[in-house]
Amino acid sequence: MIRILFISLFIILFTNIIFAHEMNPARLVVNEEVDSNYKVTWMFPVNAASLPAEVSFPGCVELNKELPRQEQKYLISNLNLHCEDSIQGKAITLKGLSRVTDALISISFLDETKFEGLATINNPSIIVPKEVSLYPTNYFWLGVEHLLSGIDHMLFVFGLLFLVAGAGTLIKTITAFTVAHSITLTLSVLGWVSLPQASTEAFIALTLIYLALEVGEQHKYKSTPWVLAFGFGLLHGFGFAGALTDIGFGNENLFFSLLFFNLGIEAGQLMVLPLLGILVWLLNTTAIKEISYRYSSYAIGGLGSFWLIERVLKII
Repeated sequence: MIRILFISLFIILFTNIIFAHEMNPARLVVNEEVDSNYKVTWMFPVNAASLPAEVSFPGCVELNKELPRQEQKYLISNLNLHCEDSIQGKAITLKGLSRVTDALISISFLDETKFEGLATINNPSIIVPKEVSLYPTNYFWLGVEHLLSGIDHMLFVFGLLFLVAGAGTLIKTITAFTVAHSITLTLSVLGWVSLPQASTEAFIALTLIYLALEVGEQHKYKSTPWVLAFGFGLLHGFGFAGALTDIGFGNENLFFSLLFFNLGIEAGQLMVLPLLGILVWLLNTTAIKEISYRYSSYAIGGLGSFWLIERVLKII
């Protein structure tokens, strides 16, 4: 009976996860020109689970709008705007955003100031402020969202917790994972080290399969889980970097964009860590303790295998 309940819980929790999409951010780039004219580039992800969203600029007329063209992961369209006056103080609305597709809005003005906002399905309208902030804080929320929508990353942290015993080991393990992915995230964004994004995602799925074996056996890394966390954390950092480079950022904001995005990832990790920790604790202190490791190993390994096959097929 206990096994049936455990399997039922697994099916309920992971049915939607298998078919979940990672964050697919769109990007709207607006550059101010003379006489209230603007040059606009709208980039919408090809693999988004929806049609391209429509962008509305109040008090503006669209000119020379080009047909969308595909470049790598995005459908890109360019157009010119002629507005009655400055768009500062007015709202830009994006209609048709989906649950998995937010949009980063970047606006560069003639006085060399820059505004960046984040439009979501729950908040599709962004008011362009008359006074622009110096820091690109929206990258913080993009980092939080990327971690929370990255089921493979959260599943890896969940598996690590099965190998942790005691608060000291927990701190070492999470710190090792954080330091590792911060290193490769920084190196990749700076262009010093790079890996193909599709291959990186496939290797991340492979780390889940290996972790599942460790959860089931509990031998090699039971006393030193931070070694495993650091080694595979380096690979996960390349996955985080792929999301940030897909979103794009201005070179003048490189340092702060990277800083806020990384802080967002850590904040998202801290948000889910207590919930995952409580779940692992419950599995270790109930009548199903003897089978919890085995079935958790099956769950992690099964999802890792599914994602590995799916991502390898995309490569070939």
